[in-house]
Amino acid sequence: RSTSGAEPESARARGAGAERGERREGECAAAGIRCVAYNNQSNRLAVSRTDGTVEVYNLSANYFQEKVGCEDGSVKLFQITPDKIQFERNFDRQKSRILSLSWHPSGTHIAAGSIDYISVFDVKSGSAIHKMIVDRQHMGVSKRKCIVWGVAFLSDGTVISVDSAGKVQFWDSATGTLVKSHLIANADVQSIAVAEQEDSFVVGTAEGTVFHFQLVPVTSNSSEKQWVRTKPFQHHTHDVRTVAHSPTALISGGTDTHLVIRPLMEKVEVKNYDAALRKITFPHRRLISCSKKRQLLLFQFAHHLELWRLGSTVATGKNGDTLPLSKNADHLLHLKTKGPENIICSCISPCGSWIAYSTVSRFFLYRLNYEHDNISLKRVSKMPPFLRCALQILFSEDSTKLFVASNQGALHIVQLSGGSFKHLHAFQPQSGTVEAMCLLAVSSDGNWLAASGTSAGVHVYNVKQLKLHCTVPAYNFPVTAMAIAPNTNNLVIAHSDQQVFEYSIPDKQYTDWSRTVQKQGFHHLWLQRDTPITHISFHPKRPMHILLHDAYMFCIIDKSLPLPNDKTLLYNPFPPTNESDVIRRRTAHAFKISKIYKPLLFMDLLDERTLVAVERPLDDIIAQLPPPIKKKKFGT
Repeated sequence: RSTSGAEPESARARGAGAERGERREGECAAAGIRCVAYNNQSNRLAVSRTDGTVEVYNLSANYFQEKVGCEDGSVKLFQITPDKIQFERNFDRQKSRILSLSWHPSGTHIAAGSIDYISVFDVKSGSAIHKMIVDRQHMGVSKRKCIVWGVAFLSDGTVISVDSAGKVQFWDSATGTLVKSHLIANADVQSIAVAEQEDSFVVGTAEGTVFHFQLVPVTSNSSEKQWVRTKPFQHHTHDVRTVAHSPTALISGGTDTHLVIRPLMEKVEVKNYDAALRKITFPHRRLISCSKKRQLLLFQFAHHLELWRLGSTVATGKNGDTLPLSKNADHLLHLKTKGPENIICSCISPCGSWIAYSTVSRFFLYRLNYEHDNISLKRVSKMPPFLRCALQILFSEDSTKLFVASNQGALHIVQLSGGSFKHLHAFQPQSGTVEAMCLLAVSSDGNWLAASGTSAGVHVYNVKQLKLHCTVPAYNFPVTAMAIAPNTNNLVIAHSDQQVFEYSIPDKQYTDWSRTVQKQGFHHLWLQRDTPITHISFHPKRPMHILLHDAYMFCIIDKSLPLPNDKTLLYNPFPPTNESDVIRRRTAHAFKISKIYKPLLFMDLLDERTLVAVERPLDDIIAQLPPPIKKKKFGT
């Protein structure tokens, strides 16, 4: 894939500026993944895509082994090395495309689900040793075809299949015969996952129901066991397209965008965070960045970016009023990517003159010029090869530097000047590691840069001296958000277990306030929240305030006030207004929490008097989904 060099691109208000490019003939485009299967002993990963291809990755031999199932039914095996892709051999041709697959734990066989049948392949020879025909009958009526949406290959040779006829079926792979069948739904059963011990499995249906099967003794004293459907769960409104089975929970996700983690209470020993039902709707990362100087918001979508100018008002009112806009928000830019790759990260500079984003293989930097309602957009060409893929992008407060965290663990500093750039330095990962930095934070004076990796460690770099300054003491839970206070250069860090730390960068130690917090502990309701903090900011005129939010609440922590204990009302810090100021101050605590917002994707201060919040109401998402399958209720 090639893209043109630095050529100007323009977009009027509500117009679009898209990347120009051309596709080389024969270039491979990745399709969506329908299912995956991993073999622990052979360390191979098999991936089935929506275009009918099947890929097999050998993760232990420094090369990839790819098996491709084509639309014409042919199956081909390739070896992918760092230097080339080499064809190895053909597998037996099948009549229809492969929709699901599963390795036998020994790595010697693969079960593949197609339309109307299941094939069992011998991996060494590439031959299909069995073809098991699936019954098309559904509720006594023969369907035109039966799609095998999922298969699972167990150690004893049993193949479990789920299909569009609403059945869960058990097959003997040695003889190719059906052992048992369960009709569990009036619609498709679309996904299956088996526990590592192979004593239970979970399936998801198009009706939004998740069923749990367990292997139990036939009688109390019998050594013979059978599969029994034990528990149905209804936490989804639409198709459950994928499921997973952890040692302590059932995990499901699908069309309604929810990721549901349902704990298995018999596996949870202590009543804690792991014992709570969790429903995750939004990604635990920021998809919106802000230009405070120009009052712009950059929205990141899968394959495009949108730039909006915020509206404004001249009206006034009392606290809680919604004021009419005197100027509506303007859609300034629609920047579309070329090709199938998703956008990994993006950012707009505080001055609003730069936009940077990255896909899995390309890094893009644009210079923006504003002329009334027109925007001219110019791409910076000839980006260095080491900026090929970024996991996180951040601009300095004065917009003169760009910080890029690459997927290889390096942290690059780029100087921006006019319409050009210059690579200043690269902080390399610690010797022997390639830990990628997932979060970045820069101080307002531009002297300090904090970077957090996947192992929950936080490194602080001196940008002027271009060296590592210190490393924050390790913590067991990953970092979800962090920021550097403008007046003190204190680094505030939020972790996935809801703990918040404050670390003094100049002193290389935790602050007194942070030590007090850890000694007393947070309120139990604060620790029981199941959504992580995604952003931290500070008020420029109130150094004792820490502003932070997750998807469902906005919080101001006032470090000058005492912390609440477990007997205090966390979400109602003030007594009634008719009490005296002395009593109100005496009973107030440090946490001021607002839950009036619908799910929050973004919140930040534009200036000392203006706060911008971006909500994503769930009703809007549900309204865009296809209608769910209607269920007939008793008496209707």
